[in-house]
Amino acid sequence: MTSLDTVHAPSAQSLSLEFFPPRDAEGQKRLALTVQALSVMNPAYVSVTFGAGGSTRDGTIETVSALKSLGFEAAPHLSCMGSTQSELKGLLDHYREQGVRRIVALRGDLPSGMGVLSGINALSHANELVALIRQHSGDWFHIEVAAYPEMHPQSSKPTQDMVHFINKVNAGANAAITQYFYNADAYFDFVDRAVKLGVTVPIVPGIMPITNHNQLMRFSEMCGAEVPRWIRLRLAEYGDDRESIRAFGTDVVTEMCQTLLENDAPGLHFYTLNQIEPTLAIWRGLTA
Repeated sequence: MTSLDTVHAPSAQSLSLEFFPPRDAEGQKRLALTVQALSVMNPAYVSVTFGAGGSTRDGTIETVSALKSLGFEAAPHLSCMGSTQSELKGLLDHYREQGVRRIVALRGDLPSGMGVLSGINALSHANELVALIRQHSGDWFHIEVAAYPEMHPQSSKPTQDMVHFINKVNAGANAAITQYFYNADAYFDFVDRAVKLGVTVPIVPGIMPITNHNQLMRFSEMCGAEVPRWIRLRLAEYGDDRESIRAFGTDVVTEMCQTLLENDAPGLHFYTLNQIEPTLAIWRGLTA
């Protein structure tokens, strides 16, 4: 990719972007502007999130269709929680009819107040979802799964978490996208351990720009992503100075991305939060 030449990236490295379905007409307009602005990054594909228990199912379908109409390869997220096998197969058939060739397969979460599905139609783990996709759709879809360099928050220990990851790969995943992190060593350690256990699929780092101190800390606590102490202290010191927080965050994340690419990460997957400037600023730093 031309945009990564300045960091001496291998030709196989690529960029991808994640968006969430807009909630209203105004959000749709903002997303269209965001996608247009970020197209300069020449993403290999864009992914669209799927709400807890399928709460944004229609929005995901509509957003994938809109992004495809703009010329992007769009990869819908698909979660097995809160959906029957029949519903999942119906979604797979729909996406295949629309010419979608990528799926991000996740266990997902149930929305608050929804009971856990049980019985023959229920799937509880992402590896079961991957196996269902392969059984139902063969090799039509390129399947991405999640990886957790700092361990999934519901796992009891790193070795158990790695077993879960390998189960997803062995079920038929083509590649993985990691939870975001701010310590590159955590990513390299995870990849090294996976490779030693026979994993050969690409494990792409997930990148979260830093734009809001309180939001970052709250979200990181929920998903088990560690924000290193020195970063937390610097962010806290800026208080409500959002401009300084963004400038500091851009420098920190850009330097980490540079380190990842220079050490042969297969690419970068940006969690854009449907915003233009945070992701674009990091890309500019990498290509300057």
